[in-house]
Amino acid sequence: MSAIGRSSDTSAGIDLTSAFLFDLDGTLYTSEGVIPGAVDAVGTLRSRGVPLRFVTNTTRTSRRAVADRLASFGFAVADEELFTPAIAAGTVLHERRIELISPFVARDLLDDLEGFSLCGGVSSQRCTARPGAVLVGDLGNDWTPALLNEAFRYVMDGALLLALHKGRYWMGPQGLELDAGAYVAGLEYATGVQALLCGKPQVTFFDSVVLSLGLRRPFRDGERPVMIGDDLWNDIEGAQRAGLSAWLVRTGKFRADVLESSTITPDRVVDSVADVIQ
Repeated sequence: MSAIGRSSDTSAGIDLTSAFLFDLDGTLYTSEGVIPGAVDAVGTLRSRGVPLRFVTNTTRTSRRAVADRLASFGFAVADEELFTPAIAAGTVLHERRIELISPFVARDLLDDLEGFSLCGGVSSQRCTARPGAVLVGDLGNDWTPALLNEAFRYVMDGALLLALHKGRYWMGPQGLELDAGAYVAGLEYATGVQALLCGKPQVTFFDSVVLSLGLRRPFRDGERPVMIGDDLWNDIEGAQRAGLSAWLVRTGKFRADVLESSTITPDRVVDSVADVIQ
């Protein structure tokens, strides 16, 4: 039986017109390649006319590069269907009229910051004025004490601490790896400043995705979108706080012991994204 509308599950009432939001890394693919059955699952939902959105907290590559990677796996995704923290950060910066920012993000992500003036961080320009914001993403092995100290000083001098996300860990080629959240938390602790988050699990991030579907909270019967992901906090808890149904997959970073010890209860737990249509 298809996972859609299965009455024995806690999210009964989902119908074929409901929208689906897909996490990417760990849900549609991993560092080892595409999740078996994922391409067919997405294709089947499209053939049924189900609206789809693809939401990721990746801050290592630009939106265009993410779309290209999806295409290489066989997923055809339009720009308006793909939501990233960098795009959300741009909206925040424009709303606050901040033009000069110091980026502590992967260099590939700088493509998504066109229209802003960059200095310090990983940019090639030295800061001759205090940046209005410090933008923190996942630098992986490129993080150094010097970069952390630089970001720390800017925030202490009054720059907005803007975090693309606060993920705890992710599944890398060698196993679980620390995510950007560890560095954001360190800066928060040292400066006493709470970072403004842009990506998942922020309700505002999910709201922007839902709004692109022409929906608003509270959802009417049959309108409640479904978020599918492998992260208990960013995907499941975040989506539920935003009023969405949240399904956890047993792929990517999923750990049974973490789920069992958590106070978070997914609406459904499925072996993989392929089970959405089986």
